This record gives sequence, structure tokens and C-alpha cells, in this order.
Amino acid sequence: MKKYDFIIIGAGISGCSLAYFLNKNSKNILLLEKNSDVAFGASGAAGAFLSPLLGIENKFKSLVTTSLKFSIDFYKNNFPNLLNNCGTIRIPKNSIDEEKFQSYMPFMDFDFEEKERGYFFPIGSTVKPYEICKALSNDIEKVFDYEVKNIEQIDGYWKINDDLLASKLFLCTGANISLVKESYFDIRAVWGQKIDILSSTKLEFNYHKECSLSKSVEQAGKQKISIGATHNRFSEDMSDTSYNLNLKNINLLSHNGKSLKIIEEDIEKLLNKAKDIKKLEDIEVIDIKIGARASSIDYFPMVGSLVDSKSSFFKYPHIKNGTHIKNENLELIPNLFTLNGVGGRGFVLAPYLANVLVESIINGKKMPEEIENFRLFSRWAKKLNNRGKD
Repeated sequence: MKKYDFIIIGAGISGCSLAYFLNKNSKNILLLEKNSDVAFGASGAAGAFLSPLLGIENKFKSLVTTSLKFSIDFYKNNFPNLLNNCGTIRIPKNSIDEEKFQSYMPFMDFDFEEKERGYFFPIGSTVKPYEICKALSNDIEKVFDYEVKNIEQIDGYWKINDDLLASKLFLCTGANISLVKESYFDIRAVWGQKIDILSSTKLEFNYHKECSLSKSVEQAGKQKISIGATHNRFSEDMSDTSYNLNLKNINLLSHNGKSLKIIEEDIEKLLNKAKDIKKLEDIEVIDIKIGARASSIDYFPMVGSLVDSKSSFFKYPHIKNGTHIKNENLELIPNLFTLNGVGGRGFVLAPYLANVLVESIINGKKMPEEIENFRLFSRWAKKLNNRGKD
């Protein structure tokens, strides 16, 4: 079995960003992907819009602001040809939304001005999702069409499928968390859809209202525009559709009737929302992609080590009675890490979070508590305690 310093499972924007920063410390890295190429899941179905989060000051807004500043500079300095810094016009949905925007003005982290029916943020940008993931992982050894069915610890290594060994293993698998055998590690799959259209309408900026429109690019004598995204949370069993997390290469499949009905309904929703932003003429839909974004229960990303709940309960049985144990004293699953839960802001969050995680592992720098997996364990353990009192 071949041994690697680092193996990353998942080649979306999170896995590819992590590969880029790990590559600065070791050339012995392997990136595994169940699909046939990078960015074939949610990352490939993303509009890859980079824009500020509006609102009053809070930890999540601060995280997005820090990430946006980092990632814009990162893309600009390393992949300038893949970044389109054209600015974004944010349009309030209604009078209530306008009032909210006015109340947010004292808390704005970025320059803006009034333009058209909304507010123009010069920092607003897009990147090319497939090309960025390709560029980030350019120097990394990769294996595609590889389904990881089992991971286990053996002699200080992580063994994958009886084929590979890793000193450190990273899970960047998005909404599919079947490899994590910890109940506290919870993900909501939020399915999004992006469509590319050709139109005779030219757009000079990105726009955002109830959906996002990209600045147009001339193609075949018309204007290519990306439109995204929808938000579908399915409570019913979707295993017989293309909205099945276990499928691979979903955007290369021939979708069945049930899947097509959802896709076609979402196309109509996106086009109606897009036309509410700008009058688009002579529309031709040329590409459709769906993907499941991974969102945690508190919307913060899920980064770093995983708590071994069974070992922690054995060592500290009073946890089940509500006793708080300091994070550093909890038992961890050795050399297993996640970079997950980036939701719809993956291309903003992932480069920053990847750098933070690598700095933590290699140089011992402390990560922000709000992104670490300890918070998930603590909340889950507290709920167990409360249920025990009922």
C-alpha cells in the first residue's frame, strides 16, 4: 500500500484549497474524488460569487468579511486571470429589506455607493469555479472515479479501502458525511442550481436580489450570463432521483422524470427572479448544473479535529450530566480533520479556512473557536443531557 503524508477526500473548492496550502509543506499529497474531475459536485454548480455579507456585527459576519478580504487578495495575487472583479449591485427585495439595508449602513465593512435600484459594492467579484479548482490542485497527485467505502486507523496511519495509507486524513466531502461516524457531526444538504444562458442583454456588473446574476461575457455573438441559485431542502427520500448524495457525476446523468420536474421548475424560478432584476432579452438556456451545498446547523463551517465522543464519555462520564470539559481535554480522533460546511459561500470561505487549518496543523496556530468542531460536540452532549432529564 502506498503511503502519503496527507490524503484529502473530496475535490471541490474546499479540498482543492486545502491541497494548495498543504502542498507548501509536503509534496507527498493525494487528492481523491469519486467524480471524474474536480468541481463536479456542488462547487461546479456554484455561481462562485464573491460578495459581502450585510448585517449588524456578529461572529459569522466577521468570518465572512475576513474570508472575503483574504480570498479576493489570494485569487488576485495567484490566479488573476480567473477573477472578475466587476463589482456587485445588491438590490433590496422590498421596502422592509430596504429598511434593513439602511440599518446596516453603520456596520458596512466595504465601500459602496447607490447605483440603479440598489447599492454597488466594488469588491463584488466572481471566479471560474472549475478553472479555480483545477488551478489550485494543479501540482497535486489526484485519483478520480475513486469511491472511498471505508476508512480505519491502523498502526498510526489511516487506511483507505485497503489501498492507501495516510499519516493525516482530511474529509472535504460536502453534504455526504457518511465517512464520519459521529452523531454530533450534522450536515444539512441544501440543493442549489445554476443555469448559464445566452441573451442579447449585456450586463456590466454582477447583481443580487433573490438570485445572483453574473456580469455577461460575449460568446457566439451573444452575452453569456450565469444565474443561481435555488435552495431545496428535501425531507422525502430522494434516492430514486439525481438528488441522491451517493451518486457521482450527477450533471452528466440522464435525469429521470422526477428529477427533471424539479430542475425545470427551478429553471423557471431562476429566470423569473433574474427578470425581476434586469430585463433579459432573447434568452437561451445553454447549461444546467445541480449540486448539494453542505450547511451546518449553525451555518458556521466545520473545520479541524473531530472529538471522539465514545472515548470522551468514557474518560469523562460526567459530560452526560452536563459537566463542561475544556476542549483541549477532550479525546480526539487522531490525525483526522474536516473542512466542511461552507454552504453557499464556498469560494469566499474555503481558501481562508484552508490556510487557517494548515497553519493550525503545521505551525500550531489557534483557530477561531466558532469554526472548530468542538462546538458541535458540546451542543450535542448538552442535548443528550437535557433529554436524559425529560
